[in-house]
Amino acid sequence: MGFTQTLSRRWLGVILAAGLAAPALASDESFNRSFEAARAQQWQQIDHDGIRGHVLEGYVEYHELKSRLPGVSPSVINDYLKRHQDSVLSEWMRGVAQDAWGSRQQFDDFLAISDGVPQGTTRQCWYYRALLNQAPQRAAIGGRELWLVGHSQPAACDPLFERLRANGAITGADVWARTMLAWRAGDDAMMRYLPGELPTDWQPQRTALERLQGDPGRITELPGLVNNNAQGVSSLYSTAMARLTRQNTAQALIAWREIKSRAPLTDEQQHDIEHDLAFYSLVRDISANAQWADAAAAELGDQDLLELRTRKALEHRQWNEVATWIERMEEDDRHDAHWQYWLGRARQQLGNEAEARQAWQIAAGQRSFFGFAAADRINQPYALENERVTIAEHDLKDAAALPSMRRIAALYRINEPGLARAEWYYLMRHLPSAQRPTLTQYALTQQWYDLTIYAAIRGDHWNALNWRFPQGYAELFQKWGRSRNIDPWLLMALARRESSFNPQAQSPVGARGLMQLMPGTGQHVSQQLGVPWQGVSSLEDPETNVMLGSAYIRDMAARYSGNRIAASAAYNAGPGRVDRWLAQSDEPFDLFIEEIPFRETREYVQAVLTYRAIFEGLAKGSTEGVHMMTEHERTTRYSGALQR
Repeated sequence: MGFTQTLSRRWLGVILAAGLAAPALASDESFNRSFEAARAQQWQQIDHDGIRGHVLEGYVEYHELKSRLPGVSPSVINDYLKRHQDSVLSEWMRGVAQDAWGSRQQFDDFLAISDGVPQGTTRQCWYYRALLNQAPQRAAIGGRELWLVGHSQPAACDPLFERLRANGAITGADVWARTMLAWRAGDDAMMRYLPGELPTDWQPQRTALERLQGDPGRITELPGLVNNNAQGVSSLYSTAMARLTRQNTAQALIAWREIKSRAPLTDEQQHDIEHDLAFYSLVRDISANAQWADAAAAELGDQDLLELRTRKALEHRQWNEVATWIERMEEDDRHDAHWQYWLGRARQQLGNEAEARQAWQIAAGQRSFFGFAAADRINQPYALENERVTIAEHDLKDAAALPSMRRIAALYRINEPGLARAEWYYLMRHLPSAQRPTLTQYALTQQWYDLTIYAAIRGDHWNALNWRFPQGYAELFQKWGRSRNIDPWLLMALARRESSFNPQAQSPVGARGLMQLMPGTGQHVSQQLGVPWQGVSSLEDPETNVMLGSAYIRDMAARYSGNRIAASAAYNAGPGRVDRWLAQSDEPFDLFIEEIPFRETREYVQAVLTYRAIFEGLAKGSTEGVHMMTEHERTTRYSGALQR
């Protein structure tokens, strides 16, 4: 199936009017020199005549205006914001102006360039401080929302909170509510001073809290300490139970049974307490709580509890219970491929092949790891559900003429991919949803693979697989797959999961490039291959990254007798952990994956295997004969015997 997307002429005209200039007269080289000078605040080195008309001229002006703050009038800033309203530059300019004026309490200037509630807690506190005199009710509502959190807020919020407490907008009940939030969150610093801020008529509640803080197990004494009708008592009960449940789950159930009928709790509070008790009882395997937890999970019917209970049954190979707990799920949840797969496995283990096949048939209609695994069990091709989107050629030409697209292209030309992505993310946040497909397809034509994937996901185009799984750097992966004798579709799947085909991707821990190699790993593999190590920055070169990454995953596969499931797990979690998991296992592939103790790695392995099948199916135009796993990977036992 598919559809044709037309770029609205009216919408195109609006964006063109927002900033489409005549063809740029300035060269990228002259612009780049001035841009670097602006970044270094070398203002005399900027050649304004030389960059006039360049599509990125606003970037130089941004740095110039930023350097002049706070000594710039709001009218100048607003003029800039209007001229660059289709660019992330407007968002950045507004933010730095708000920071400059907010920190100096120039609140009239702050409001003059604000467009509603700003992003970020500090800016929000300045915003509501600015409104205290102009719109006190709005300031009170916003300020109270900032107050009611269980953690400290920036110092910029203190004057706002002081004013709101002084005028009664933040009451004793609000102080108590924040105290309960802080206690629940375990913020000891806040708990040292917040109770002391309570009004004197809250003394009984404060005394009870002080007794429970040291030992929440004393919650059973609470009925004798404070009247059930006193303000905030219900939240004291619910918060104390939350603390006790986390500290001592067995004791918490004993206490709950004693106080449940006497505690002044709402239905929602009671539900939350019993949910937490059941959850921690199951996670921690509290045998004394097991019967109660089962009854609570069944009665509450919360999906996370039913899933957890199903996993516990799987862990103990209690196949009858696996089926029972899955069948308790709501229909939409129960029909997810994950649970239909395991329902089929349970029915098979119980000797009911016909019903097992029915469950697998439902699962096999879904594009997921368990959907594909179910399809393998009943020998049918995978369901890709691919939706091809067709964009008219003239619409793609219109897209290329947009100032936003010209800026992104120019930023890539001058080697500023981070700024190009910032422009794209801003555009996708503000673009009418109906117009996203045209620009998504245009990004694909430019081989901006990570931008294409981002836009497809943000636009909820889950079935547009050509966008979500573009053939990014396919020739590289095929080349090095052949060279290393490693599955090229696996290489593509790893890169898609790791970086969305962003060559400059960097993780918080320092992994880089398409296949997200750590610098230490890159250097080690280079030495193994006898290839000169070119430094960390070389990992952002696609050829180098795939050359090294393919060798590393090849080594991981060799470590586990060529098994790509274990190799993928090792690529994510490290081979040491996978060695331990295998040593403690002797299971088929599905149970081994389901019981990987790290959720991140469990989902990672499932995603990589699913992606490799999707990539192969898209490349071949059919999933006939395509499989996530080899026959050996599907039938072998996952144990220490896999290690070589």
